[in-house]
Amino acid sequence: MSASIHDIEAKTITGEVRSLRDYAGKAVLIVNVASKCGFTPQYQGLEALFRQYQDRGFAVLGFPCDQFGHQEPGDEAAIASFCSLTYDVTFPMFAKVEVNGDGAHPLYHHLKQAAPGLLGSEAIKWNFTKFLVGPDGVVIKRFGPRDEPSSLAHDIERALPKAAA
Repeated sequence: MSASIHDIEAKTITGEVRSLRDYAGKAVLIVNVASKCGFTPQYQGLEALFRQYQDRGFAVLGFPCDQFGHQEPGDEAAIASFCSLTYDVTFPMFAKVEVNGDGAHPLYHHLKQAAPGLLGSEAIKWNFTKFLVGPDGVVIKRFGPRDEPSSLAHDIERALPKAAA
């Protein structure tokens, strides 16, 4: 397994295949999101972080997931519309993925191995689990669903590319 997420590709919410190498040199927060979850209002905080730090080399990447309580039942068009209309999301969104099990997206295999959760468990427990990745593509830290986006600002600032900080 590569130490970097930059060797992984993912499909955007509009269906284009995108290399995560496009985010090389940026600090990235990767989040499995859902439209009908108790944590869904975190979209607002994620968007605030994106707008605050994007000019300093930061991106938020949203990966919709329907593996927890059927909280992301819509297709990509419905998800994109919800995010745009309800939370004015402008950060990159990707196609719906699985984060656990045999069908888990390769990105999530990588993230979970690089930053296990409590007691070394790799499984994602719920929506809005967050992974902070450095400009080199290496996972820095994993945050749980209850971690509010605003509480991540200190860690994000430390992860920003040094030339842009």
